[in-house]
Amino acid sequence: MPLVGSGYWGCGTALLYRHGDLANRLWMQDRTSMPEAPDVETAWTWLLERRPMTRGCFDDTLPPIAAAAYAEPVLRTLFPFHTHGTLKFIRDAPPWHEPPIDDLPFVVLGEPPYTVYTAGYAPLGDGATAEDAISLLVAHLPADLGGDAADQQS
Repeated sequence: MPLVGSGYWGCGTALLYRHGDLANRLWMQDRTSMPEAPDVETAWTWLLERRPMTRGCFDDTLPPIAAAAYAEPVLRTLFPFHTHGTLKFIRDAPPWHEPPIDDLPFVVLGEPPYTVYTAGYAPLGDGATAEDAISLLVAHLPADLGGDAADQQS
């Protein structure tokens, strides 16, 4: 696939732009240059602090959603995963299956209203505030998640 340009992702990770199934899809040149948090608690700390060179450090639309999500006990047990203008949640911390199991609802960042989607990208609705969006997301979590998430912490 021919290279068509280069740039930087977030906090300085170099990228190569390639033509492919999706025109100009971004591919990280070096996946190890942005470390993943080793556990759920560290992931939340890095996300809320906007630690340099980690997921979300560059996204000015993340703080209200991250704070609202962290306020929800069930979401605090999940690994927060900022990617491509969204905040997703993963049931376990790295090392993940390849790719990580992505079966939970997520929220699109930006200006309100915030749209919440299923893992299959079906819209669940909009929240006028970050808290409304996170409440909608929590309402659509699988019923068994509380036990699964608690088991991940032990």
